[in-house]
Amino acid sequence: MTFSSKEFLFLFLPLCIIIYGITPNRWRNYILLLASIVYYVLAERDIYLILLFIFIIINYITGIIIEKYQDSKHYKKIALIAGIVINLLLLGLFKYTNFVISNINIILSFMHVAIPQVNLPFPLGISFITFQCLTYIIDIYRNQARAEHRLPMMALYVSMFPKIIAGPIVKYKDMANQLVDHKLDIAMIEEGIIRFLVGLAKKVIIADTLGLAADAIFGTRIEHMSSLYAWIGIIAYTLQIYYDFSGYSDMAIGLGRIFGYKIMENFNYPYSSKSITEFWRRWHISLSTWFREYLYIPLGGNRHGIKKTYRNLITVFILTGLWHGASWTFVVWGLYHGAFMIIERMGLKKILDKYGVVGTIYSIVVVMIGWVFFRSPDIQFALKYIYLMFSFNDYQAVHFDAMRYVTNEFWIYVVIATLFSFPIVPYLKKRMNAYQELLWYKLSVHGYTIILFIIAFMYIAKSSYNPFIYAGF
Repeated sequence: MTFSSKEFLFLFLPLCIIIYGITPNRWRNYILLLASIVYYVLAERDIYLILLFIFIIINYITGIIIEKYQDSKHYKKIALIAGIVINLLLLGLFKYTNFVISNINIILSFMHVAIPQVNLPFPLGISFITFQCLTYIIDIYRNQARAEHRLPMMALYVSMFPKIIAGPIVKYKDMANQLVDHKLDIAMIEEGIIRFLVGLAKKVIIADTLGLAADAIFGTRIEHMSSLYAWIGIIAYTLQIYYDFSGYSDMAIGLGRIFGYKIMENFNYPYSSKSITEFWRRWHISLSTWFREYLYIPLGGNRHGIKKTYRNLITVFILTGLWHGASWTFVVWGLYHGAFMIIERMGLKKILDKYGVVGTIYSIVVVMIGWVFFRSPDIQFALKYIYLMFSFNDYQAVHFDAMRYVTNEFWIYVVIATLFSFPIVPYLKKRMNAYQELLWYKLSVHGYTIILFIIAFMYIAKSSYNPFIYAGF
């Protein structure tokens, strides 16, 4: 049950809001916890609810132990390490077991021996759950947060349904006070509804429309494709993944506001970046912030010389790739971005900073080529696809399924999506700042939001195509 499904929009969410709204404030967290558990059961198999509880209980106990031995560096470190290992083992068991087995089998193939694959379906949101649990125990270890002694509130932090499946990754130190003191606020609810509906429109109107073309083209055999269609495919996917994931983040942030919680921003117009360094400050902000605070800086950051800085960057980006998926394509994607981060540190960024438009074009092209690895089923396909992009052949035998999605309507959405990938909306808001308290301005915003919802509903009603790109992460 995704946020853009009819069941969520017209049954689960309205019931949840009504019950939450009529409940006295002191009981609302418990209602939200119950709703989150129900949502996870509906979105996932019941068996994985047990796994969710295991994550909650292990980290709840670990946090209390770390706090208890706060004056004993030795014992609290042991508790922290044990907690990190258990969290990563659970993540590794469900996400990376078959990846490890398949690579071992490659090594053993010369002996004609093979280890059987393990049939472990992927629990939704396990990567987000793991990283939130890690930040909880690490924040306590660093004295940046107190352990949560109320098990239901710990459970709510981990399982809160707006963010459990697609993030953003919320650090416990940013959430602790809100778990204790938050109230429904009309202005926040209004802001939350608008934000949710804008995110819904981004997902179902733009991302899903462009996703049809991207899926069809990437599903075509390379030898049946022209360079032109290869570029069309990656343009469609570049816009699809941004509007899909930023749309989900907007919906999560909006839902948080509706229930009285402030969830951090996750995107800041990344395609307007003038370098890959800037791109990673704007793309999936909660993940890049997590890796910087909990891995890059503890490894030494840039404090111990150029070589160790480069080593730390490569380590972070390899793990960033693996976090996204158990495949060598994601590892290569991470290495690819890490390599450009290093090249920019060597001096390229200083040059790019002088020429804004050139830097933006460079960043978009680099990111698009990287998305080929991200989207491709294997490295061989990705390399052939990139070669095709730059071979500029005019072969026109592209599969009909791909051609029928590249229509005039498709190009209209490409233009609209491209324009709004840049900070046009913040610019317009700034220009209209003096009018924001006026009635006509508020009515205009509400009218625009209602129109977006009606259009989004029409798309939901007529289409069964509703992919969830980040479900695999």
